[in-house]
Amino acid sequence: MPTRDLADLTWEEMRRAAGPRTVAILPVGAIEAHGPHLPLGTDVIIAEAWARAAAGRLAASGCEVLRLPPLAYTPAPFGRGFAGTISVSPAAVTALVADLTAELGRHGVLAVGIANAHLDPANRQALGDAVIRRGAASGVPALVFPDITRKPWALRLGQEFQSGACHAGRFEASIVLATRPDLVRDRIRRELPPNPASLSDAIRAGKRTFEEAGGARAYFGWPADASAEEGRAHLDALGEILADAVLEALAPEPAA
Repeated sequence: MPTRDLADLTWEEMRRAAGPRTVAILPVGAIEAHGPHLPLGTDVIIAEAWARAAAGRLAASGCEVLRLPPLAYTPAPFGRGFAGTISVSPAAVTALVADLTAELGRHGVLAVGIANAHLDPANRQALGDAVIRRGAASGVPALVFPDITRKPWALRLGQEFQSGACHAGRFEASIVLATRPDLVRDRIRRELPPNPASLSDAIRAGKRTFEEAGGARAYFGWPADASAEEGRAHLDALGEILADAVLEALAPEPAA
């Protein structure tokens, strides 16, 4: 089955696109500091690449897939102390995603999968609240949000990711190297010392900013060890995660 960018279709093409297994993928990122070596739009780049990877898997499973334009403005309070970070209210994102999902249902979409690459707790909570709001409504589509910071999904994404020291580190830098190497300040990346401070541990300890968590330059992990090859492997895993979650949501309820 084909995969298409919704924004590239005409209205008549969109009218013909909806079918019994039409799903949409919403890439979610942020405009946020990602160290001295990665662009502010890193999460958006990762989310869009993730959406493409998931779309291919879903299409191979017989779904008609619509890739949506990315949501780039989201809650980013951890990075607000750094130039260029843009943070919006969680309530705005919750309302937008819930309303967008309802609108897609009006056009015949059965499920909306969220490819969320922005892991700030405030953003993850906003998306989770949208799922709850959508679940309280009747009809389709389902809103599917696999939170990759949680099991079982996190177990598929490598040691650095599981350690929690992965903001602008090896994990994210590898994916940007695989997709937009022209935007990586590679000389700076190769010279950055490791920062093993775990954001996950800092969040559990009540820290609220990158600076408080030990990220004075807005990065955590081992960016100098990143590679495009590793980035492609992570994208394969991310695509599988979202495809699995969407297909599970589309599966019929077992007979009583």
